[in-house]
Amino acid sequence: MARRILILKGSPRAGGNSAALADRVADGAREAGAEVEAVFLHDLDIRPCDACDNCIETGGVCIIKDDMQSIYQKLLSADAIVLASPVYWFTISAQLKACIDRWYGLQTAGWKQLAGKQVGVVLSYGDTDLYSSGGINAIHTIESMCRFLRMEIVGIVHGTLMDVGDAAKHPEFMEQACQLGRHLGAGKDKNDSH
Repeated sequence: MARRILILKGSPRAGGNSAALADRVADGAREAGAEVEAVFLHDLDIRPCDACDNCIETGGVCIIKDDMQSIYQKLLSADAIVLASPVYWFTISAQLKACIDRWYGLQTAGWKQLAGKQVGVVLSYGDTDLYSSGGINAIHTIESMCRFLRMEIVGIVHGTLMDVGDAAKHPEFMEQACQLGRHLGAGKDKNDSH
């Protein structure tokens, strides 16, 4: 059975640099035989978590009826999840953060629903490097979340890409994204270099 890869695009621009890199991840995953679904979060109605904690009583079902309901099913059925975002104000975009905040609704005993899933990360930023851009904050946030949920980060692709279309001018980033997709599509872990 083909592996299922879910790509969550957190950019407000459908043709932005993180989206372009995410598309290359999708290409690589498809080359490896995976089924890929990409979701452009900016077009969806995803309300913030309101901390009602009803998900504790409902066994991990969020009661907010918005577009996140369809995302939950995609998260649960995916073998791997790609988080793609531009760095906004020194971390991930509001679109991606709102989606991730609502993962709180998946809690069950021991937070097991996402455990074992592989994660790929794609970040673009306008500053000169990972640290001055705040990209490192985005990475630390995702690493902490994955550690808590017992998800495995397989790879992280990041780079300075300021203007729309810059990703296409950097074949090294596009190739890294494609390689990440191949790894996720094949189900390889981060220690497997073949």
